[in-house]
Order: sequence, then structure tokens, then C-alpha cells
Amino acid sequence: MHAISYNQAGTTEVLTYTNWPTPSECGDEQVIVQLKAAGINPIDIKIRTTPERFPVSLPAIPGCDGAGIICALGSKVKNFHLGDEVYFSQPGFNGRQGTYAEYVVVEASLLALKPRSLSFMDAAAAPLVFITAWEALLDRAGMTNGKTVLIHAGAGGVGHAAIQLAKLFDNRVITTVSNDSKAEFAKSIGADKVIDYKKQDVISEVLEWTHGQGVDIAFDTVGTTVLQSCFNCVKPYGDVVTILQPTTETSWSEARKRNVRFSLELMLSPVMLDLKFAQIHQGYILQQCATLFDQQKLLVSIAQSFKLNKAAAAQDYLETRRPIGKVMLTVP
Repeated sequence: MHAISYNQAGTTEVLTYTNWPTPSECGDEQVIVQLKAAGINPIDIKIRTTPERFPVSLPAIPGCDGAGIICALGSKVKNFHLGDEVYFSQPGFNGRQGTYAEYVVVEASLLALKPRSLSFMDAAAAPLVFITAWEALLDRAGMTNGKTVLIHAGAGGVGHAAIQLAKLFDNRVITTVSNDSKAEFAKSIGADKVIDYKKQDVISEVLEWTHGQGVDIAFDTVGTTVLQSCFNCVKPYGDVVTILQPTTETSWSEARKRNVRFSLELMLSPVMLDLKFAQIHQGYILQQCATLFDQQKLLVSIAQSFKLNKAAAAQDYLETRRPIGKVMLTVP
């Protein structure tokens, strides 16, 4: 099969389009998927540049998100069938292969049937960002109806998923963006207030919007100084969730004073740590999202698509352009 692989850390120049052994067998609880599309995420770039931080064996095929057709089944897989159209997110950790390829072996627990209303490309754009947003807001922060929620970088992959989930639960959403076009996009998917962080002071705007109270939930998708500002934006006894690792420069005094509940969200953990129960939960999240997509209650935004052999250009585009929505690969 054709695939993108790399055998050392580096820039996108290390990514090569090559022939790779086609999977012919899978484990009892696995399937083989013929991929039709793959999603590109910022984590793909982090793994490529610092593979030593992750359980990756080189040479490796990158990628987490995929959508395609099941072409082989393990003996213990009962809830899927040959020919099923599925979508999933599975990082290439612990001997697994990523999704920048024509075929991939996938843990059946991570799969869900592809939303009928979505193309393979749209479906492959959804898993990582919607799982991340769902786990952060619903599982970590315990989001319910009638809350005020601050979502940073609302025009990005995780941000645009988080806005939609927050609005789905009838919450008021304030988000940050970097320009007018991203502001319009965030409003179009439900944001009640949009802050241009390049022109406005985020903390002041949040406090004014909440009449000095602060938000119930602050969701950081950027890290460092943005995480720090969240502690001043959330109300006492509120929730702050981040998908980035706090640094030694992070000051916890404001969070402590406000008795903030702080949570970390890393959607890679179920595969990184081989946690079957957590893999099953992520499959469940995708099942729920598939229903919501088909009910027209969720959407996924595609910024640009590239052919599989142009994966290096696709990663460069994501890293330098920071587009609205997702960057995708089509698989021949």
C-alpha cells in the first residue's frame, strides 16, 4: 500500500510517500479499514517534531483520524461487519499504525459507524476534535445546561467543536479569535460573544459580559499565558480545563484563591496507556456524535484538502496558516 512515513524527527521534509506493507491480519478485537480520508491535527506535528515524547517506534506512519470501509474483521468483533463505513481516532502508539495510509488496523472499540449524512472526508475531520471537546466539557468539567462557557480559539478544530457542544446543551458561549473572518465563523456556529484577542483584553471582556462574575467553565486550547488568564476569567468554584501541559511558569495562586476545579484533557490517553474502558468510551462518544451529525445538530468545517502524497504540504499549511476548520488528506 501507499503511505506517508518518517524515520527521524524533523520538519515536514522527513515525511516521505512510500510503499508500506499492506496489513493482512488483525487481532481478535481489531479490524482492517480501507481508508478513504484522514484528518490532520496539530498533535501530528508535535509527534513528528518530538517523537521521543510519545510511544512511537520509528519508522512510523503518522496520523490519528480516519474514515473508511471495514475490509477484515477479528474473530471477536461482533458489532461491526465487512463493508461497514466507519470513522475513528487512533494514534499510532504502542506498535499501532497511523492513518496517513491506504489501510490501517484499528481497535474495534474505537470505531463508530460513519454518520450517514457525512462524506468520508467530513467524517474523518471529526473524531479527535469532537472527542477532545466532549471529554473536556462533559467528562472533565461536568457541563450541564444553562452555564456560561469560555472557549479559546473558537475557529480552530477543537474550538469549533466545543462551541457547538456547549450550545447543544443550551449554554451561553464566549470565545476568542484572531481576526474578523474567524469571528464571523464563530458567530455562525453559535458563539454568543466573540473577542478578538489581538484588539481586546480578554479578561476585561469576559468579566464585563458576565457582570463581573466570571464564567462557569473556561476551556483552554492554547496554553501558557492563555491558561493563566483562565484563572481570572472563571468564577469562584468554577472549572478550568486545558488540553496543554502547564509550565513551571504557571502561577496557581488565583486558581487556589477561587477554589477552581482544574482538569487536564488528553484524548490520546486511552491508546497511549492501552485503557480498554476509555477506548470504549471514545467509541461511544463518536456514536453519539454520529446521531447528532445526522440530525443536523453538529457540523464540521473543512479548511483545505490535499492528496495523500501531499501530506507534507498539508502539515505546512496547518502549521503556518492556522486556518478555520480542519485540514484533510484524501486517500486514493
